[in-house]
Amino acid sequence: MPKPESFPIEKIFVPTKQKKAIKPEIVGEIAESMLDIGQQEPISVRLDGDRLVLVEGLHRLEACKALGETTIIGVIVPAEVAQHKPQLAERPEVEAERLKMARLKQLRLEKEAAEASIAGRKGVNGTEAPRTRPTKGVRDNPKASPSRTAKSTPKTLSDWITQQKGHGGRY
Repeated sequence: MPKPESFPIEKIFVPTKQKKAIKPEIVGEIAESMLDIGQQEPISVRLDGDRLVLVEGLHRLEACKALGETTIIGVIVPAEVAQHKPQLAERPEVEAERLKMARLKQLRLEKEAAEASIAGRKGVNGTEAPRTRPTKGVRDNPKASPSRTAKSTPKTLSDWITQQKGHGGRY
């Protein structure tokens, strides 16, 4: 592994294809980390004539720029290694980690939704909210008087006979 050294940021060329991959939220996170603990991982660059071409470390480079730094720690890698190095997204272990994180995120979201649903059913004091019932029909209305229920229209002849017997009526 080559020895890390300090490079002037203005001398590092970032290919257009890499510039399109910048994610400002990641740059912000790395910049905050750099303020707290400094740069932990060097960037990788390759020589191209008089200039340095960024191979790996776009977000670290952008974080240093955002912090107003004029230099960054990096290592020079041979051009052959830089060309044959698989892109981060092409590495199987990175893809496996990405899938694992996506599954964990989905599980977390499902858990939060379930907890929110349970919390929504509970009242302010932590008890379950009362069920709402329609007051329209006698059968569904718990406040209906028993006499009204008894006088309801029977659906079958057997119901009518039972109703009449209960009131001492003749049929």
